[in-house]
Amino acid sequence: MENNKIVCKACGSNSFTTGEVGASTSQGNVRPIGSIFSAGSPLILTFCKSCGEVASIKVEKPQKFK
Repeated sequence: MENNKIVCKACGSNSFTTGEVGASTSQGNVRPIGSIFSAGSPLILTFCKSCGEVASIKVEKPQKFK
């Protein structure tokens, strides 16, 4: 998803950025169901710089779920 091609559904802006939930600590990471000890993977969010509307949520390391 390229940031310059997205239009915000909430406010109409086309200015987006990305952020991360999780990362260096496992707080907020997505983990496989039933796998308490797995560190999982952070989530990458693409969101509107004007109003904060989230356009995309992506698991950074989907290979951890195979």
